Amino acid sequence: MLFNSYVFIFIFLPIVLLGFLLLRNKTPLLPIGWVALASLFYYSWWKPQFLLLLLGSITINLIFGKILIDGRLSRTLSRVVLTFGIIFNLGVLAYFKYAGFLVANVNEIFGTGLSMPNILLPIGISFITFQKIAFLVDAHRGLARNFTILNYIFFVTFFPQLIAGPIVHHSEIMPQLEAALRRDFKADFAVGISIFIVGLFKKVVIADSLAIYADAGYAMVKAGHPIDTASAWITVIAYALQLYYDFSAYSDMAVGLGRIFGFRLPLNFYSPYKASSIIDFWRRWHITLSRFLRDYLYIPLGGNRHSTLRRYFNLAIVMLLGGLWHGANWTFAVWGGVHGLLLGLNHAWRQLPFTRHRFYHSAPVRMIAIVFTFLLVTLAWIPFRAETIGEARIMLAHLFPFNGGPLGLESFTHFWKAQFTHRGSFENWFKPHELWPAVLSPDYLSTVARPVGILLAVNLLVIFLMPNTSQIFGNFRPVLGTEAHRHTLRGALQRLDARAAFVLAFLFVLSVLGLSHISPFLYFQF
Repeated sequence: MLFNSYVFIFIFLPIVLLGFLLLRNKTPLLPIGWVALASLFYYSWWKPQFLLLLLGSITINLIFGKILIDGRLSRTLSRVVLTFGIIFNLGVLAYFKYAGFLVANVNEIFGTGLSMPNILLPIGISFITFQKIAFLVDAHRGLARNFTILNYIFFVTFFPQLIAGPIVHHSEIMPQLEAALRRDFKADFAVGISIFIVGLFKKVVIADSLAIYADAGYAMVKAGHPIDTASAWITVIAYALQLYYDFSAYSDMAVGLGRIFGFRLPLNFYSPYKASSIIDFWRRWHITLSRFLRDYLYIPLGGNRHSTLRRYFNLAIVMLLGGLWHGANWTFAVWGGVHGLLLGLNHAWRQLPFTRHRFYHSAPVRMIAIVFTFLLVTLAWIPFRAETIGEARIMLAHLFPFNGGPLGLESFTHFWKAQFTHRGSFENWFKPHELWPAVLSPDYLSTVARPVGILLAVNLLVIFLMPNTSQIFGNFRPVLGTEAHRHTLRGALQRLDARAAFVLAFLFVLSVLGLSHISPFLYFQF
Protein backbone atom coordinates (compact mmCIF):
# COMPACT_ATOMS: atom_id res chain seq x y z
CA MET A 1 0.00 0.00 0.00
CA LEU A 2 1.76 3.11 -1.23
CA PHE A 3 1.39 6.55 0.31
CA ASN A 4 0.67 7.85 -3.20
CA SER A 5 -2.40 5.67 -3.80
CA TYR A 6 -6.15 6.14 -3.58
CA VAL A 7 -6.59 3.29 -1.13
CA PHE A 8 -4.08 4.78 1.33
CA ILE A 9 -5.20 8.41 1.09
CA PHE A 10 -8.97 7.91 0.97
CA ILE A 11 -9.53 4.65 2.86
CA PHE A 12 -6.68 3.45 5.09
CA LEU A 13 -5.54 6.78 6.52
CA PRO A 14 -9.05 8.11 7.34
CA ILE A 15 -10.04 4.84 9.06
CA VAL A 16 -6.84 4.70 11.13
CA LEU A 17 -7.15 8.37 12.03
CA LEU A 18 -10.79 8.02 13.04
CA GLY A 19 -9.99 5.10 15.33
CA PHE A 20 -7.09 7.02 16.83
CA LEU A 21 -9.34 10.01 17.55
CA LEU A 22 -12.01 7.88 19.18
CA LEU A 23 -9.46 6.17 21.44
CA ARG A 24 -6.94 8.91 22.20
CA ASN A 25 -8.77 10.14 25.32
CA LYS A 26 -8.89 6.62 26.75
CA THR A 27 -6.02 4.74 28.35
CA PRO A 28 -2.82 5.13 26.28
CA LEU A 29 -2.81 1.41 25.55
CA LEU A 30 -5.81 1.70 23.25
CA PRO A 31 -4.72 4.39 20.73
CA ILE A 32 -1.14 3.14 20.64
CA GLY A 33 -2.34 -0.42 20.23
CA TRP A 34 -4.77 0.64 17.49
CA VAL A 35 -2.04 2.36 15.46
CA ALA A 36 0.32 -0.58 15.98
CA LEU A 37 -2.38 -2.98 14.77
CA ALA A 38 -3.07 -0.74 11.75
CA SER A 39 0.68 -0.67 11.03
CA LEU A 40 0.79 -4.48 10.99
CA PHE A 41 -2.16 -4.51 8.59
CA TYR A 42 -0.38 -1.92 6.45
CA TYR A 43 2.72 -4.11 6.29
CA SER A 44 0.69 -7.21 5.36
CA TRP A 45 -1.12 -5.45 2.51
CA TRP A 46 1.46 -6.37 -0.15
CA LYS A 47 2.24 -9.96 0.93
CA PRO A 48 0.34 -11.22 4.01
CA GLN A 49 2.85 -14.03 4.56
CA PHE A 50 5.55 -11.49 5.38
CA LEU A 51 3.52 -10.41 8.42
CA LEU A 52 4.43 -13.76 10.02
CA LEU A 53 8.10 -13.05 9.34
CA LEU A 54 7.80 -9.59 10.91
CA LEU A 55 5.94 -10.88 13.97
CA GLY A 56 8.39 -13.73 14.43
CA SER A 57 11.35 -11.37 14.19
CA ILE A 58 9.74 -8.94 16.64
CA THR A 59 9.08 -11.76 19.10
CA ILE A 60 12.66 -13.03 19.04
CA ASN A 61 14.06 -9.51 19.35
CA LEU A 62 11.73 -8.88 22.27
CA ILE A 63 13.20 -11.91 23.99
CA PHE A 64 16.76 -10.75 23.35
CA GLY A 65 15.88 -7.24 24.50
CA LYS A 66 14.16 -8.45 27.65
CA ILE A 67 17.16 -10.60 28.57
CA LEU A 68 19.59 -7.74 27.98
CA ILE A 69 17.54 -5.22 29.96
CA ASP A 70 16.14 -7.30 32.82
CA GLY A 71 18.45 -10.32 32.90
CA ARG A 72 21.08 -8.77 35.20
CA LEU A 73 23.76 -10.34 33.08
CA SER A 74 27.49 -9.95 33.47
CA ARG A 75 29.19 -7.79 30.89
CA THR A 76 30.60 -10.83 29.11
CA LEU A 77 27.32 -12.74 29.05
CA SER A 78 25.46 -9.62 27.89
CA ARG A 79 27.91 -9.32 25.01
CA VAL A 80 27.26 -12.96 24.08
CA VAL A 81 23.49 -12.41 24.04
CA LEU A 82 23.96 -9.26 21.97
CA THR A 83 26.14 -11.15 19.49
CA PHE A 84 23.49 -13.82 19.01
CA GLY A 85 20.85 -11.11 18.57
CA ILE A 86 22.86 -9.33 15.90
CA ILE A 87 23.66 -12.61 14.14
CA PHE A 88 19.97 -13.48 14.07
CA ASN A 89 18.94 -10.14 12.57
CA LEU A 90 21.74 -10.04 10.04
CA GLY A 91 21.10 -13.69 9.19
CA VAL A 92 17.46 -12.96 8.31
CA LEU A 93 18.53 -9.96 6.24
CA ALA A 94 21.29 -11.96 4.53
CA TYR A 95 18.98 -14.83 3.62
CA PHE A 96 16.29 -12.73 2.02
CA LYS A 97 18.49 -10.06 0.47
CA TYR A 98 21.85 -11.65 -0.33
CA ALA A 99 21.36 -15.41 -0.77
CA GLY A 100 20.80 -15.14 -4.51
CA PHE A 101 23.69 -12.68 -4.84
CA LEU A 102 26.01 -15.07 -2.99
CA VAL A 103 25.00 -18.10 -5.07
CA ALA A 104 25.44 -16.15 -8.33
CA ASN A 105 28.96 -15.08 -7.34
CA VAL A 106 29.96 -18.58 -6.20
CA ASN A 107 28.80 -19.94 -9.56
CA GLU A 108 30.72 -17.22 -11.38
CA ILE A 109 33.97 -17.62 -9.43
CA PHE A 110 34.13 -21.42 -9.05
CA GLY A 111 32.16 -22.45 -12.12
CA THR A 112 29.61 -24.34 -10.03
CA GLY A 113 26.03 -24.92 -11.08
CA LEU A 114 24.22 -24.15 -7.85
CA SER A 115 20.56 -23.39 -8.43
CA MET A 116 19.51 -19.82 -7.83
CA PRO A 117 17.10 -19.49 -4.89
CA ASN A 118 13.83 -17.80 -5.75
CA ILE A 119 13.47 -15.58 -2.69
CA LEU A 120 11.15 -12.59 -2.60
CA LEU A 121 12.55 -9.65 -0.65
CA PRO A 122 10.24 -8.44 2.14
CA ILE A 123 9.69 -4.70 1.87
CA GLY A 124 11.36 -2.56 4.50
CA ILE A 125 13.53 -5.37 5.85
CA SER A 126 16.75 -3.33 5.60
CA PHE A 127 15.32 -0.44 7.61
CA ILE A 128 13.60 -2.66 10.19
CA THR A 129 16.77 -4.71 10.73
CA PHE A 130 18.87 -1.65 11.51
CA GLN A 131 16.30 -0.33 13.99
CA LYS A 132 16.20 -3.65 15.86
CA ILE A 133 20.00 -3.96 15.93
CA ALA A 134 20.35 -0.42 17.30
CA PHE A 135 17.87 -1.25 20.07
CA LEU A 136 19.76 -4.40 21.07
CA VAL A 137 23.10 -2.59 21.13
CA ASP A 138 21.66 0.17 23.30
CA ALA A 139 20.01 -2.43 25.56
CA HIS A 140 23.45 -3.99 26.05
CA ARG A 141 24.86 -0.54 26.84
CA GLY A 142 22.10 0.15 29.35
CA LEU A 143 20.60 2.94 27.25
CA ALA A 144 17.22 1.38 26.33
CA ARG A 145 14.40 2.89 28.36
CA ASN A 146 10.58 3.06 28.26
CA PHE A 147 10.65 -0.59 27.30
CA THR A 148 7.34 -2.45 27.19
CA ILE A 149 6.13 -4.99 24.65
CA LEU A 150 3.61 -2.55 23.16
CA ASN A 151 6.10 0.30 23.07
CA TYR A 152 8.61 -1.88 21.26
CA ILE A 153 6.07 -3.14 18.71
CA PHE A 154 4.93 0.42 18.03
CA PHE A 155 8.52 1.66 17.68
CA VAL A 156 9.34 -1.03 15.10
CA THR A 157 6.09 -0.99 13.10
CA PHE A 158 4.84 2.63 13.11
CA PHE A 159 3.66 2.74 9.50
CA PRO A 160 4.90 6.21 8.41
CA GLN A 161 8.51 5.02 8.74
CA LEU A 162 8.05 1.26 8.44
CA ILE A 163 8.92 0.72 4.77
CA ALA A 164 11.59 3.24 3.82
CA GLY A 165 12.64 5.10 6.93
CA PRO A 166 13.75 7.28 8.49
CA ILE A 167 15.69 4.75 10.55
CA VAL A 168 14.13 5.72 13.85
CA HIS A 169 15.97 5.35 17.14
CA HIS A 170 14.02 4.00 20.10
CA SER A 171 15.03 7.04 22.19
CA GLU A 172 13.19 9.24 19.70
CA ILE A 173 9.86 7.42 19.55
CA MET A 174 9.28 5.71 22.91
CA PRO A 175 9.45 8.92 25.01
CA GLN A 176 6.81 10.48 22.73
CA LEU A 177 4.19 7.76 23.18
CA GLU A 178 2.22 9.31 26.00
CA ALA A 179 3.06 12.92 25.13
CA ALA A 180 1.62 12.45 21.63
CA LEU A 181 -1.81 11.81 23.12
CA ARG A 182 -1.76 15.11 25.01
CA ARG A 183 -0.81 17.29 22.06
CA ASP A 184 -3.18 19.65 20.23
CA PHE A 185 -4.60 17.34 17.57
CA LYS A 186 -5.98 20.11 15.35
CA ALA A 187 -2.62 21.88 15.19
CA ASP A 188 -0.72 18.65 14.57
CA PHE A 189 -3.18 17.59 11.88
CA ALA A 190 -2.89 20.94 10.07
CA VAL A 191 0.92 20.81 10.05
CA GLY A 192 1.09 17.10 9.28
CA ILE A 193 -1.36 17.06 6.40
CA SER A 194 0.32 20.15 4.90
CA ILE A 195 3.72 18.46 4.87
CA PHE A 196 2.17 15.27 3.54
CA ILE A 197 0.61 17.17 0.62
CA VAL A 198 3.94 18.81 -0.23
CA GLY A 199 5.56 15.37 -0.31
CA LEU A 200 2.72 13.92 -2.40
CA PHE A 201 3.16 16.73 -4.95
CA LYS A 202 6.92 16.15 -5.12
CA LYS A 203 6.40 12.46 -5.81
CA VAL A 204 3.45 12.45 -8.22
CA VAL A 205 4.01 15.66 -10.18
CA ILE A 206 7.79 16.16 -10.09
CA ALA A 207 9.63 12.89 -9.42
CA ASP A 208 7.41 10.77 -11.69
CA SER A 209 7.77 13.33 -14.51
CA LEU A 210 11.54 13.16 -14.26
CA ALA A 211 11.37 9.35 -14.22
CA ILE A 212 10.16 9.39 -17.83
CA TYR A 213 13.52 10.61 -19.07
CA ALA A 214 15.71 8.71 -16.61
CA ASP A 215 13.98 5.38 -17.27
CA ALA A 216 13.99 5.90 -21.03
CA GLY A 217 17.71 6.61 -21.16
CA TYR A 218 18.72 3.65 -19.05
CA ALA A 219 16.32 1.44 -21.02
CA MET A 220 18.16 2.41 -24.20
CA VAL A 221 21.53 1.52 -22.65
CA LYS A 222 20.18 -1.78 -21.33
CA ALA A 223 18.84 -2.65 -24.79
CA GLY A 224 22.25 -1.92 -26.33
CA HIS A 225 21.10 1.10 -28.36
CA PRO A 226 23.50 4.05 -28.64
CA ILE A 227 22.36 7.46 -27.41
CA ASP A 228 23.83 10.86 -28.11
CA THR A 229 25.81 12.72 -25.48
CA ALA A 230 23.07 15.26 -24.79
CA SER A 231 20.58 12.48 -24.14
CA ALA A 232 23.05 10.73 -21.85
CA TRP A 233 23.55 13.86 -19.75
CA ILE A 234 19.83 14.49 -19.64
CA THR A 235 19.34 10.89 -18.48
CA VAL A 236 21.82 11.04 -15.59
CA ILE A 237 20.72 14.51 -14.48
CA ALA A 238 17.07 13.50 -14.70
CA TYR A 239 17.78 10.46 -12.52
CA ALA A 240 19.72 12.54 -9.99
CA LEU A 241 16.75 14.91 -9.73
CA GLN A 242 14.20 12.07 -9.74
CA LEU A 243 15.94 10.32 -6.85
CA TYR A 244 16.26 13.63 -5.00
CA TYR A 245 12.56 14.47 -5.27
CA ASP A 246 11.44 10.88 -4.76
CA PHE A 247 13.34 10.44 -1.51
CA SER A 248 12.52 13.98 -0.41
CA ALA A 249 8.85 13.24 -1.09
CA TYR A 250 8.86 10.07 0.99
CA SER A 251 10.70 11.82 3.82
CA ASP A 252 8.14 14.64 3.81
CA MET A 253 5.19 12.26 3.70
CA ALA A 254 6.60 10.17 6.55
CA VAL A 255 7.18 13.28 8.66
CA GLY A 256 3.71 14.58 7.85
CA LEU A 257 1.99 11.31 8.70
CA GLY A 258 3.91 11.02 11.95
CA ARG A 259 2.93 14.56 12.92
CA ILE A 260 -0.76 13.87 12.20
CA PHE A 261 -0.62 11.31 15.02
CA GLY A 262 1.37 13.65 17.25
CA PHE A 263 4.85 12.23 16.64
CA ARG A 264 7.91 14.10 15.42
CA LEU A 265 10.17 11.87 13.33
CA PRO A 266 13.89 12.59 12.95
CA LEU A 267 15.22 14.77 10.18
CA ASN A 268 16.31 12.53 7.32
CA PHE A 269 16.70 14.77 4.26
CA TYR A 270 18.06 18.30 4.25
CA SER A 271 18.83 19.82 0.82
CA PRO A 272 21.71 17.42 0.07
CA TYR A 273 22.41 18.96 -3.35
CA LYS A 274 23.26 22.22 -1.58
CA ALA A 275 26.18 20.42 0.04
CA SER A 276 29.56 22.03 -0.52
CA SER A 277 31.49 18.75 -0.08
CA ILE A 278 30.94 15.01 0.03
CA ILE A 279 31.26 15.16 3.82
CA ASP A 280 28.51 17.77 3.88
CA PHE A 281 26.43 15.68 1.47
CA TRP A 282 26.34 12.73 3.87
CA ARG A 283 25.26 15.06 6.66
CA ARG A 284 22.22 15.95 4.56
CA TRP A 285 21.33 12.80 2.58
CA HIS A 286 19.64 9.92 4.44
CA ILE A 287 20.75 11.44 7.72
CA THR A 288 19.45 8.58 9.87
CA LEU A 289 21.35 6.00 7.80
CA SER A 290 24.55 8.04 8.16
CA ARG A 291 23.89 8.24 11.90
CA PHE A 292 23.44 4.48 12.20
CA LEU A 293 26.57 3.71 10.18
CA ARG A 294 28.54 6.19 12.29
CA ASP A 295 27.29 5.07 15.72
CA TYR A 296 27.03 1.31 15.17
CA LEU A 297 29.74 0.58 12.60
CA TYR A 298 32.28 3.39 12.09
CA ILE A 299 32.87 4.15 15.79
CA PRO A 300 33.04 0.45 16.83
CA LEU A 301 35.58 -0.08 14.05
CA GLY A 302 37.74 2.57 15.69
CA GLY A 303 36.44 5.68 13.97
CA ASN A 304 39.16 8.31 13.88
CA ARG A 305 40.78 7.23 17.14
CA HIS A 306 43.69 5.54 15.41
CA SER A 307 46.01 6.48 12.56
CA THR A 308 44.93 8.52 9.57
CA LEU A 309 45.31 5.50 7.32
CA ARG A 310 43.12 3.44 9.65
CA ARG A 311 40.51 6.22 9.61
CA TYR A 312 40.33 6.18 5.82
CA PHE A 313 40.15 2.38 5.84
CA ASN A 314 37.22 2.54 8.28
CA LEU A 315 35.46 5.06 6.05
CA ALA A 316 35.96 2.81 3.03
CA ILE A 317 34.58 -0.25 4.84
CA VAL A 318 31.56 1.65 6.18
CA MET A 319 30.64 3.11 2.79
CA LEU A 320 31.20 -0.19 1.01
CA LEU A 321 28.84 -1.94 3.42
CA GLY A 322 26.46 1.01 3.21
CA GLY A 323 26.41 0.58 -0.54
CA LEU A 324 25.66 -3.15 -0.29
CA TRP A 325 22.93 -2.37 2.24
CA HIS A 326 21.09 -0.64 -0.60
CA GLY A 327 21.02 -3.76 -2.73
CA ALA A 328 22.58 -7.14 -3.50
CA ASN A 329 24.48 -6.05 -6.60
CA TRP A 330 28.07 -5.09 -7.29
CA THR A 331 26.82 -1.80 -8.71
CA PHE A 332 25.84 -0.74 -5.18
CA ALA A 333 29.23 -1.85 -3.89
CA VAL A 334 30.88 0.32 -6.55
CA TRP A 335 28.67 3.27 -5.59
CA GLY A 336 29.54 2.83 -1.92
CA GLY A 337 33.21 2.40 -2.75
CA VAL A 338 33.22 5.59 -4.83
CA HIS A 339 31.71 7.54 -1.95
CA GLY A 340 34.18 5.98 0.47
CA LEU A 341 37.03 7.12 -1.77
CA LEU A 342 35.52 10.61 -2.14
CA LEU A 343 35.06 10.92 1.62
CA GLY A 344 38.67 9.92 2.18
CA LEU A 345 39.87 12.47 -0.38
CA ASN A 346 37.62 15.11 1.16
CA HIS A 347 39.04 14.54 4.65
CA ALA A 348 42.59 14.59 3.26
CA TRP A 349 41.83 17.83 1.37
CA ARG A 350 40.64 19.49 4.55
CA GLN A 351 44.00 18.81 6.17
CA LEU A 352 45.80 21.03 3.68
CA PRO A 353 46.80 24.39 5.18
CA PHE A 354 45.19 26.66 2.57
CA THR A 355 41.70 25.20 3.26
CA ARG A 356 41.73 27.18 6.51
CA HIS A 357 42.24 30.49 4.70
CA ARG A 358 39.33 32.95 4.77
CA PHE A 359 39.14 33.05 0.96
CA TYR A 360 38.52 29.31 0.85
CA HIS A 361 35.29 29.87 2.79
CA SER A 362 34.08 32.82 0.70
CA ALA A 363 30.74 32.77 -1.14
CA PRO A 364 32.18 32.36 -4.69
CA VAL A 365 34.36 29.41 -3.65
CA ARG A 366 31.42 27.86 -1.84
CA MET A 367 29.24 28.15 -4.96
CA ILE A 368 31.91 26.43 -7.05
CA ALA A 369 32.20 23.71 -4.40
CA ILE A 370 28.44 23.14 -4.42
CA VAL A 371 28.33 22.73 -8.21
CA PHE A 372 31.38 20.46 -8.19
CA THR A 373 29.89 18.30 -5.41
CA PHE A 374 26.60 18.05 -7.29
CA LEU A 375 28.41 16.84 -10.42
CA LEU A 376 30.38 14.24 -8.45
CA VAL A 377 27.25 12.94 -6.75
CA THR A 378 25.36 12.88 -10.06
CA LEU A 379 28.09 10.83 -11.75
CA ALA A 380 28.25 8.50 -8.74
CA TRP A 381 24.51 7.80 -9.16
CA ILE A 382 25.26 6.05 -12.48
CA PRO A 383 26.34 2.70 -10.95
CA PHE A 384 23.59 3.16 -8.36
CA ARG A 385 20.94 3.27 -11.11
CA ALA A 386 22.48 0.92 -13.68
CA GLU A 387 21.60 -2.75 -13.39
CA THR A 388 25.13 -3.93 -14.20
CA ILE A 389 28.62 -2.47 -14.05
CA GLY A 390 28.78 -2.86 -17.83
CA GLU A 391 25.74 -0.63 -18.29
CA ALA A 392 27.30 1.96 -15.98
CA ARG A 393 30.49 1.96 -18.08
CA ILE A 394 28.47 2.39 -21.28
CA MET A 395 26.57 5.34 -19.84
CA LEU A 396 29.83 6.97 -18.77
CA ALA A 397 31.20 6.42 -22.27
CA HIS A 398 28.16 8.21 -23.72
CA LEU A 399 28.73 11.12 -21.34
CA PHE A 400 32.34 11.56 -22.45
CA PRO A 401 32.58 10.38 -26.08
CA PHE A 402 36.23 10.92 -26.91
CA ASN A 403 36.39 8.36 -29.73
CA GLY A 404 37.86 5.77 -27.43
CA GLY A 405 40.80 8.00 -26.51
CA PRO A 406 41.97 8.78 -23.00
CA LEU A 407 40.05 11.33 -20.97
CA GLY A 408 42.86 13.83 -21.21
CA LEU A 409 42.56 17.55 -20.51
CA GLU A 410 42.84 18.50 -24.20
CA SER A 411 40.08 16.18 -25.38
CA PHE A 412 37.94 17.09 -22.38
CA THR A 413 38.27 20.83 -23.09
CA HIS A 414 37.65 20.37 -26.81
CA PHE A 415 34.48 18.39 -26.21
CA TRP A 416 32.87 20.88 -23.85
CA LYS A 417 33.90 23.84 -25.98
CA ALA A 418 32.13 22.19 -28.90
CA GLN A 419 28.97 21.70 -26.84
CA PHE A 420 28.60 25.39 -26.06
CA THR A 421 29.89 26.95 -29.29
CA HIS A 422 27.95 25.01 -31.90
CA ARG A 423 24.29 25.92 -31.94
CA GLY A 424 23.12 22.59 -33.26
CA SER A 425 25.03 20.69 -30.61
CA PHE A 426 23.66 22.82 -27.78
CA GLU A 427 20.09 22.34 -28.99
CA ASN A 428 20.50 18.61 -28.46
CA TRP A 429 20.45 19.28 -24.73
CA PHE A 430 16.81 20.36 -25.05
CA LYS A 431 15.73 18.14 -27.96
CA PRO A 432 17.67 14.88 -27.79
CA HIS A 433 17.02 13.21 -31.11
CA GLU A 434 17.95 9.56 -30.54
CA LEU A 435 16.67 8.68 -27.10
CA TRP A 436 12.97 9.37 -26.84
CA PRO A 437 11.42 8.11 -30.14
CA ALA A 438 12.84 4.61 -29.67
CA VAL A 439 11.23 4.22 -26.25
CA LEU A 440 8.24 6.54 -26.15
CA SER A 441 5.36 7.08 -28.54
CA PRO A 442 6.12 9.69 -31.24
CA ASP A 443 3.66 12.24 -29.85
CA TYR A 444 4.62 11.75 -26.19
CA LEU A 445 6.74 14.85 -25.74
CA SER A 446 4.12 17.13 -27.27
CA THR A 447 1.11 15.62 -25.50
CA VAL A 448 2.24 14.33 -22.10
CA ALA A 449 5.79 15.06 -21.03
CA ARG A 450 7.23 18.43 -20.15
CA PRO A 451 9.92 19.97 -22.37
CA VAL A 452 12.98 18.30 -20.95
CA GLY A 453 15.28 21.32 -20.90
CA ILE A 454 12.76 23.48 -19.08
CA LEU A 455 11.87 20.65 -16.71
CA LEU A 456 15.48 20.12 -15.64
CA ALA A 457 16.28 23.81 -15.42
CA VAL A 458 13.25 24.66 -13.27
CA ASN A 459 13.85 21.79 -10.89
CA LEU A 460 17.51 22.66 -10.50
CA LEU A 461 16.56 26.25 -9.67
CA VAL A 462 14.04 25.05 -7.09
CA ILE A 463 16.60 22.73 -5.48
CA PHE A 464 19.36 25.33 -5.24
CA LEU A 465 17.35 28.49 -4.54
CA MET A 466 14.26 27.46 -2.60
CA PRO A 467 14.10 26.52 1.09
CA ASN A 468 13.43 22.89 1.86
CA THR A 469 10.30 21.56 3.56
CA SER A 470 11.87 21.57 7.03
CA GLN A 471 12.80 25.22 6.56
CA ILE A 472 9.39 26.21 5.18
CA PHE A 473 7.60 24.65 8.15
CA GLY A 474 10.39 25.38 10.64
CA ASN A 475 8.17 27.49 12.90
CA PHE A 476 6.03 24.42 13.56
CA ARG A 477 9.00 22.23 14.59
CA PRO A 478 8.07 19.45 12.15
CA VAL A 479 11.03 17.17 12.82
CA LEU A 480 13.49 16.16 15.48
CA GLY A 481 16.32 18.24 14.02
CA THR A 482 19.94 17.33 14.48
CA GLU A 483 22.35 19.74 16.11
CA ALA A 484 24.06 20.25 12.75
CA HIS A 485 20.89 21.66 11.19
CA ARG A 486 18.90 23.00 14.12
CA HIS A 487 20.09 26.60 13.69
CA THR A 488 19.01 26.64 10.02
CA LEU A 489 15.48 25.33 10.59
CA ARG A 490 13.99 28.77 10.09
CA GLY A 491 10.30 29.04 9.37
CA ALA A 492 9.59 30.57 5.97
CA LEU A 493 5.89 29.98 6.62
CA GLN A 494 4.61 32.01 9.55
CA ARG A 495 1.15 30.48 9.88
CA LEU A 496 -1.23 28.14 8.12
CA ASP A 497 -3.84 30.62 6.96
CA ALA A 498 -6.37 30.69 4.12
CA ARG A 499 -3.72 31.50 1.50
CA ALA A 500 -1.57 28.55 2.55
CA ALA A 501 -4.66 26.33 2.55
CA PHE A 502 -5.52 27.43 -1.00
CA VAL A 503 -2.02 26.66 -2.28
CA LEU A 504 -1.96 23.29 -0.53
CA ALA A 505 -5.42 22.41 -1.86
CA PHE A 506 -4.23 23.23 -5.39
CA LEU A 507 -1.15 21.01 -4.96
CA PHE A 508 -3.34 18.22 -3.59
CA VAL A 509 -5.74 18.35 -6.55
CA LEU A 510 -2.85 18.25 -9.02
CA SER A 511 -1.37 15.29 -7.16
CA VAL A 512 -4.63 13.34 -7.00
CA LEU A 513 -5.15 13.86 -10.73
CA GLY A 514 -1.80 12.18 -11.28
CA LEU A 515 -2.56 9.13 -9.14
CA SER A 516 -3.98 7.19 -12.09
CA HIS A 517 -0.40 6.00 -12.66
CA ILE A 518 0.96 4.85 -9.30
CA SER A 519 4.70 4.29 -9.03
CA PRO A 520 6.58 2.95 -5.99
CA PHE A 521 9.13 5.04 -4.15
CA LEU A 522 12.67 4.26 -5.22
CA TYR A 523 13.80 3.46 -1.67
CA PHE A 524 11.12 0.76 -1.41
CA GLN A 525 13.58 -1.37 -3.39
CA PHE A 526 16.19 -1.26 -0.65
